[in-house]
Amino acid sequence: MQISPNAGSPAIQIDETDRKIIKALNMNGRISYTDLAKDIGLSRVAVQSRINALMENGVIERFTAVINPEKIGILVSAFFNVEVEPKYLHEAATALADEPVVTSLYHMTGPSKLHMHGLFTNNQEMEQFMKDVLYKLPGIMSVDCQVLINRYKSRMGMRL
Repeated sequence: MQISPNAGSPAIQIDETDRKIIKALNMNGRISYTDLAKDIGLSRVAVQSRINALMENGVIERFTAVINPEKIGILVSAFFNVEVEPKYLHEAATALADEPVVTSLYHMTGPSKLHMHGLFTNNQEMEQFMKDVLYKLPGIMSVDCQVLINRYKSRMGMRL
């Protein structure tokens, strides 16, 4: 693994072995170092060292469980495009990022400044969130909401 200079934060150069490790961890984040080492042809210590380096360099941000929201009664998945006056953008983003129902929040180009995803137990909870939180934020100019009908594919992180 090498760090290459870049205008922003330095880009981490990963090799084919790192890619194999990341791919295996994407498939099964609970795989043991021993099993992973067998799969890619390294020692357990070498695999553990590489994973630690990937974590220390921020390539692997965290390990987490991926929950199917429908299995625990969260039935409404909605995507929002929120147009915010520029002077209120940071304030609105900070407030929305603190909301438990908001699963992701991005500052986007184009007419919609914030793109947000939220999970709600039902339509009433979503409506309450919109009325009590979203619409009350200073600088909100418009809100466009689309409710998910069917999830065909969802990926955490990125593919190499």
